[in-house]
This record gives sequence, C-alpha cells and structure tokens, in this order.
Amino acid sequence: MTDFDEIRAKAIEKWEALTNEAGTVVYYGAASCGRASGALPAIDAIRSACEESGLVVKLVETGCIGPCYLEPLVAVQVNGNDPVFFSKMSPEKAGDFVDQVLTRGDLEREDAVGTLSRETNKITGIKIDSCFEVQVRNVLRNCGIIDPREIDHYIARDGYLGLKRALSMSPDEVIELVLQAGIRGRGGAGFPTGVKWKTCRASPGEEKFAICNGDEGDPGAFMNRSLIEGDPHSVLEGLAIMAYAIGAHRAFIYIRAEYPLAIDRLRQALVQMQEYNLAGENMLNSGFDLSIEIIQGAGAFVCGEETALIASIMGNRGMPSPKPPYPATSGLRGKPTVINNVETMGTIPNILRNGAEWFKQVGTEKSPGTKTFSLVGKIQNRGLIEVPLGTSILDLITKVGGGIKDGKGFKAIQTGGPSGGMIPAEMSELPLDYEALTQAGSIMGSGGLIVLDEGTCVVDLAHYFSSFTQRESCGKCVPCRIGTTRMLEILETIKAGKATMQDLENLRTLANTVRSTSLCGLGQGAPNPILTSLKYFEDEYLAHIEKRQCPALVCRDLIRFQIDQESCTGCGLCQRTCPRSAIEGKPKEGHEISQDLCIQCGRCFEVCPAKAIYKADRYPSEET
Repeated sequence: MTDFDEIRAKAIEKWEALTNEAGTVVYYGAASCGRASGALPAIDAIRSACEESGLVVKLVETGCIGPCYLEPLVAVQVNGNDPVFFSKMSPEKAGDFVDQVLTRGDLEREDAVGTLSRETNKITGIKIDSCFEVQVRNVLRNCGIIDPREIDHYIARDGYLGLKRALSMSPDEVIELVLQAGIRGRGGAGFPTGVKWKTCRASPGEEKFAICNGDEGDPGAFMNRSLIEGDPHSVLEGLAIMAYAIGAHRAFIYIRAEYPLAIDRLRQALVQMQEYNLAGENMLNSGFDLSIEIIQGAGAFVCGEETALIASIMGNRGMPSPKPPYPATSGLRGKPTVINNVETMGTIPNILRNGAEWFKQVGTEKSPGTKTFSLVGKIQNRGLIEVPLGTSILDLITKVGGGIKDGKGFKAIQTGGPSGGMIPAEMSELPLDYEALTQAGSIMGSGGLIVLDEGTCVVDLAHYFSSFTQRESCGKCVPCRIGTTRMLEILETIKAGKATMQDLENLRTLANTVRSTSLCGLGQGAPNPILTSLKYFEDEYLAHIEKRQCPALVCRDLIRFQIDQESCTGCGLCQRTCPRSAIEGKPKEGHEISQDLCIQCGRCFEVCPAKAIYKADRYPSEET
C-alpha cells in the first residue's frame, strides 16, 4: 500500500463518517455569493440558537452549489439521509429554523427547495427541478457539497486519482489521452488543449512553465471564482497534471486580487498539497518535482490575454505582444509555456480519472464535454450552471433559467461577455458550442451569459460593453486605443438622439476595422456587441437616429417621465425623492412633473407605490 493509498483510505473513512453521521449536520454555502447575501450572519445566528437550546449540530462550510438566486442556502442532513436544502436563510429566521427543523425534524417548510442527491450532485424535488434538469455536474461535482478547506473531502471523492494515474504514465501518454478526449480550452477561443500541450512539450529547452489563468474579468462572470472557492483542489490537480505532461517544474496560478476568498482557498489548498506530498519535491514518490506559486494581478481585463498575463507575471505592465511566437514555444522568460484557464484545469482530473470516452459521452463531436456558465440578467433562476456543450439557448432559458422575469418576453442573450455578441430570440434553437456561436457572430468566451428581455435597449447595452472595453484597453495598439474611443463616442451620440445615418455607417466601418486590425483579443472582440446588435437589431438603431426614440424606453435623453393623474394618490413620495424639485402637487391630489426641470434620473418611477409614474417618448412621432 502506497502512502497515498493510506491517505485516501483515511479520507474516505472521515467523509463517510460525516455523511452517515447519526444526528444533524448543517451544510452552509459560504462562497462569495452566499456571503454577499448574508450567509455568515445567518449561520452565526443558527449556531447561537443551537447553543441556547442545548442542541448539538455539526456545521460544515461549502462553496456555491449553483442557484445563487436562492442564497443564503443551508442544507440539513439528518441521520445520514440526503441533505434537504433551505433557501434565503437569515438571522431573523434562525430561531424558528432551529426550533422547527433542527429540533423537531420538520423538513417540510415553505423555504425547503429540494433534496441533494450525492449520486448525481443535483438538487431535486419541490421547487428546483427545472434548474438542474438538463445540467450535468462534472466540473462542479464537488461545489456546494464538500468543505473546500478540507483536502480529505476532496480525496474521498476520488480527488488526486487523476494525478496519481498521470504520474504512472509517460508525459506523452498523458498528452495523447487529452488529445483523444478532444477537450478545448474553456477560456474563450476553444483551442484544442492537447495540441497546445504537445507543442510545448516538443519545443526545445529544459525549462518550461505551466500557468493557470484565473484572471476572470468579464462583467457578470463568476464561473472560475466559484470553482476555486468551492473546489480549489480540482484546479490544482489539473495544473499539476498539465505541468507533468509538458515537463514544467514550476507552475503559476495568476488570479486577480479582487478575489480574496478564492486566493485564501488556494493558499490553504497548496499547503495541504505539500503536506500530503502532492506538490513539491518527488511528489507521490514519482521522482517529479513541482512548485506552484500564486500570482495576484491588479485587475486589468487585458491580462486575461496570454501575452499580457505573461508580461504581468514578469513584473511589467500587462500589455499584449504580437503572435507568433506563441507562448507554447516562447512564453514566460522566453521559455515554452502553456496557459489554460481555471475550468480547463478543473476538467483535466476527470479525464485522467475516467478516460477520454467518458468525457465524450456528452457534448458534440467537435465540442465534447460540459461547460460552466454564469447565467445572469432578466432570468428567473440566476446562478452558476453546468450543461453539455450543444445545449440550446431555448433549453437554457426555459429549463435551467426558469424563463424570463416578470412575465416579459425574451429578447436576446449576450454570450462571451464584452467580447461576445447578442443572439436574438429568433435564434433560440442555436446550440451553445464554439462553431455555432462563432457563425452567429459571437463567442463562447469564458462562459458569461446575460439574458435580455424586451425592456433592454441593445444600443444602451452595446454602449455599456463598449465603455468597459474602452476603459480596459491597454492602449498599446492604435486600432484599439483610438477605435474603441471613437466607437463609444458614436454610440453616445446615437443614445442622445443626435446621430445621423452617416454616423451609423461610420460605426459599422470602424467596428469592422477595429476587429480586423487590433493586436489582441480585447480589441478584436470589442466590436462584437456592436456588430451583432447592428446585424440583428438594426431597427432599434434606426429608431434612435430617425425617430429620436428608444423603443425600450431606456436611453435617458429620449424619454420622459409622466404621472397618470387617475392613478396618483398624492402621497408626495416622488416629490421628496426628486433631486431637482421637478414634481409639483398638493397632498392627496394628482401630481405633475416639470419636463424642463426633470433630469430623467428615474427615482420617482422607482419609489411610486401606486405605479402611477410611467415612461414615454420624449419626442413622440407626431412631433418629429
């Protein structure tokens, strides 16, 4: 029996003791989403209530299991039975929760959302079936289930068996297995992972480097952060396998400093790896040495690009370099380097453990496997999800997402973050795979999905993403530095109702030029939201220009707020909220808004209890 076999046997014993424990165990999600929703104060209140009542309960911290819209989530395991999840826990609910659920064992409360099946890693039953119906949890198999601070939990669930197998193979055999699986990099472009590894290994030179890219900077994206917070060892195991395969004895995890909890999880996990001889000298008695270092980035979006990331690691300003040469042949310090993102690293151990054919059981022929997404926007069920590649947008919206919020119509979905594009509702049967999205004018990106309803203005959204990329441009190349600025200026003119048809043509020409001439992916992808919105929603641009109207009633310069006199109760709340004193009226009588003073801030619209304030066109058709 090897040392690792002994470690694993003890870990399994420890895990089974927890999951079969007589009595009550409370698992609580304490990833960033749970903490932001108040998980820690809620669990403190539960702990205090248990102590006051003399109730002995074991508390176990976990990561995010996915449905962030239900946070804070706690799960109750009684006498080894499958845990039952309860949603939106709070300090105010703690006393009643302890009395009813933990003391009396009543699991049929209104806030019970379902039961966790440890076999499928899904929550089923009651209110949450649709959210998990089409999901396949391979990468996220441990998130929300294990304590990410406990390496034994990870090992008990087959953790590090992939690394153990890899070390029993030759590096070339490991690479061949990855090639057979057909996994494509989950960070954006979908380049075949095995090809990148093979190129690096074949490159001359004894010194090589392995880098995990954790610089997740897309607005609304949190897949990589959630995986690290909930299952850091899966990422580290994948990184160790990659380092062994390419012959790198030094590895780095580059992660933005805005992820303090994820960084803390990685630091703890690295210490545990070294204690168990899973990193450092002669890991697992294989004769292979590996050091892993965490590098914190300053939060520059451009550092998600490989060469800019390398520059940042070397202590230089994060700016991209022309390719070729590619990092696989000349990267960090001019040495062969492989850079893969967090999700790719989290997938690799599964392939080594289960094989290539297992991996290809789901997904498509050209895009095998699963993909994690952060599903946000105007959708009922927002959160972290994992579905087979090739899943249709329609299934994503209706089954996983539970449909559009507030009964509104589905308008489009933005894939790939600020470098992606808008896919209209008419194309909802489109499969989510690399080829289909590229053909539609968008990209997979790292996995951010923003759902838009009929109340979203595509011009306004294109402006939002353009302002982001313009700020994040490193300024090294002229097309991106100047082009993103000029595109943003034209969009601002359109939003203000002051643009001409020539401005629209200039925007289209400029966007195509920036995409084809920029140095790196930031500039090349920056025009995508503009070009796809022009392709599928040109009528909205024309309405802004020709009619000076925003069909979605979003652009402030093109709308006005009015009060329905019959609905207005004269409560005066809008008057007290208005920063410009633009609302007049006596108590309990209908009020009016002075259009000369109103700045369209929308505060009155948000606070009106009678919903008597509505939006209208500033320039109705008959006046233009």
